[in-house]
Order: sequence, then C-alpha cells, then structure tokens
Amino acid sequence: MAFRYSWVLFLVALQVMLLLIWKLKEKRSRALFEYASASVLKTLELNLDNNRIRWRNRIIMIGLFFLAIAAAGPQIGTRVRPVERKGVDLVIALDTSTSMDAVDVKPSRLAKSKFELGQLIRKLKGDRVAIIVFAGTSHLYLPLTTDYEAALLFLNEIDTKIIPTQGTAISSAIQTAMTAFTEEKDKYKIMLLVTDGEDHEGRAIELAQQAARNGLAIYTIGVGSEVGSLILVKSENDGRMEYKRDRDGKLITSTIDEKILRDIARAGHGKFFWFDNNRDTHLDIAEAIDSMEKKTISTHEFSEYEDRYQSVAFFALVLLIAGFVIPTRPKNKKV
Repeated sequence: MAFRYSWVLFLVALQVMLLLIWKLKEKRSRALFEYASASVLKTLELNLDNNRIRWRNRIIMIGLFFLAIAAAGPQIGTRVRPVERKGVDLVIALDTSTSMDAVDVKPSRLAKSKFELGQLIRKLKGDRVAIIVFAGTSHLYLPLTTDYEAALLFLNEIDTKIIPTQGTAISSAIQTAMTAFTEEKDKYKIMLLVTDGEDHEGRAIELAQQAARNGLAIYTIGVGSEVGSLILVKSENDGRMEYKRDRDGKLITSTIDEKILRDIARAGHGKFFWFDNNRDTHLDIAEAIDSMEKKTISTHEFSEYEDRYQSVAFFALVLLIAGFVIPTRPKNKKV
C-alpha cells in the first residue's frame, strides 16, 4: 500500500490531536451546568440525548478521518497491463577520422553530425539505437538500447581521438553494423552511415548489398561542403595546429565523395542525405524512419499501484451524512 500525496497524512495526525483536545474539553464542560436549576436540567434532558450526541460526534470525526485518508490518495495492490513498443533498430556509424574536424561545415563536420544525430535520438519513440565509431577500424561503441539519455551521453563523448588508427573504413563499419543485431529479422533494421570520406577498403558496395539481403537498410549521410576544406592537425614536433599534408608536402583538401555514398545507399536499399550548412537535417532522416514499417520490439507487463481513493471517499461521505442527520433529541419525548 502507498499514498500518492503522503504529506496529506499530516492532516490525519493533526485531526487526531484535535480530537484528543476536544475530548479533554468535553470532560471539563460537564460542570458547565453544575449550578443550574432543576427546571433547566429537566429541559435539557427532555430536548437533548447525550448518548446520541456522543455517537454523532464520533461518526463525524471518523468520517473526517477517512476523508483525509482519501485526500492522501491511497494506492492498494497492483494493476498489471500489457505494454507494447513499436519501432525499428537503428545503428549509427559515425566517422571519427581527423578530417571530421574540418570547419567547412560550422562549427565542424563532427560537431554538426553530433548535433543532428542528437536531435534525431531525442525524437525517437520506441526505437532501439546503437552507435558505431570508425576511422581506420570500427568498434561497437554502444549496443542496442532504448535508453536515449545514455545514447546522448555516449554521443557527446565522441571525438576524433577516440580511434588512434586513422583512415575511413566504411566496409569495416558495415560489417560491425551487421553483427550489432541480437535478433535475425528480415526487416526493421536501419544503418545510418555518417562520413565525409571514401571507402579505403573498396568493399562497401558489396557489403551494402549483402546487408540489404539480410534486411539491413543503409542510409548514407555525407558531411561537408561541395568545395571541401583543409584539415587542421596538431604538429608532432611542437604541438602547434597546422594543415595536414600528404607525403609530398602538399596540402590535403578533404571533399565529400558523393558518388560512392549514393552508390552505397542504392545498394543498401536506403537513401542519401547531406549534412551541410543549408541542406538536409535530422528532420529529413526522422521522416524517412517514421515512414518505415515498425515492429513490436518488446511486450511486457507493467505493474503499478491502483488508486483506491474512490471507495475511501465514498465511505467518508456516508459517515458524514449519517453524522449530520442523526437526531439529537430523545426518542418519544417532547418539551
């Protein structure tokens, strides 16, 4: 048993104290008519029945007691009801290579991606979400979960130093995504591949086709501008920030490989999106996810206390009405 508004029980304790004070006062008032004449006492005896008055007061006090209990919101027992959640399994593969620090997309490619993905996670309802981070290798960073607060915490901690091995292993990310699912279903699975680079391993399209056959739809999200950007890195000598160069000393411009990302999305039965300063946002991705058929992810029994204040309040009302309608005159006696 529990109470929804337990602080109201203070009124019950206060009521008991008032009842004790009233009882003490009643005992002291018995000598009120000690020096009354015999005619006055006879009149009181004919018009008032002290026994009925005492019972009426007791019933009224008991009614007020149960009214205070009802106001506290008693909850007794449990109520069991089935709860169903419908959604999809969503795996986010986020590129964490150093090129994601480029600032052609404000404030940076990685910061823009994390912001849009965070907004997308906040809009999920019943879907499970997992996070994969990849650069030169890929790792399952967060397994499938419906704890969106935890997913946001994990997402916020991602930076370009999380994986020391540099590169853009899109093929490895797709392979990791295919192993992230605990149940083999023929649909209801989505992979969001968020990257600004190209596949250095060269098997992305082949793996996307294999994933599509297994029911995993791949949506690719390119991050970056059309003109590209230089990549800021920290110098190994003095720690100063400088632009990344190739082996010949030439500056490297990181540009989005739109063609390969569109080909991967086409092979994976998904769609291509583009995170730029004024292109697609999380709203476009959420709309695509909402249009998909949902599955019942879990069905379980949810138990909670059941409100029972109604019966207590009704009993209190009956007592109060009875207390106020009980006559105080002696039966079959007249003045």
